[in-house]
Amino acid sequence: MSLFVAVPVGLAMGIVFGFLLEKGRVFEPGIIVGQMQMRTFIMLKMFLAAVASGAVVLAVINGLGIVKLQPKAALYAADVVGGLILGTGIALAGACPGTTLAQIGAGYRDAIFTLIGGLAGAVAFSCAEPWLKTTFLGQGQGKITFADLLGVPYWTGALALATVLVAVLVGLEWWRPWRSEIGRDADGDLGAPPSERPAGPRIVPAE
Repeated sequence: MSLFVAVPVGLAMGIVFGFLLEKGRVFEPGIIVGQMQMRTFIMLKMFLAAVASGAVVLAVINGLGIVKLQPKAALYAADVVGGLILGTGIALAGACPGTTLAQIGAGYRDAIFTLIGGLAGAVAFSCAEPWLKTTFLGQGQGKITFADLLGVPYWTGALALATVLVAVLVGLEWWRPWRSEIGRDADGDLGAPPSERPAGPRIVPAE
């Protein structure tokens, strides 16, 4: 794919992603923190749906020979440590790297500091990465997929994974319907009954 094609395609995909991100409300700090506290599951549902959809699409285009798999190296210790650091940051900031720009666009001014912190962290990691590779964090099994571990064709493993995720999604939606979780204000009541919602400012009419 040439650069003149890749850039417009990337921009179009970014616009679609941003639109769906906003419509799904998963950029809202209340939704993100609620997921980290296991109070709401809208964010998890969106992520599982994205992984299932991506697995099916990748299985098809890989099977047709349109794209080749480019798995990253499996570094288990780095994944665990990095995941804990990222998860802690998400819980504290009410944002993740994929939602920060959406929050800024929606008017969350504190997201600007999250963006600055994320950029600073990326620079710090790029400087420390050569040293980190020499520690236990740089040890792993190399580039390997679940299909390799199971000894099955990639498309078989991808479709099986998508089937399992869809089943989990159906169970989650049956247990916690999204309409009952979103509430009137995704960053406020989160579906709580009126008696438990925070009281707003009282407006006293002028005499």
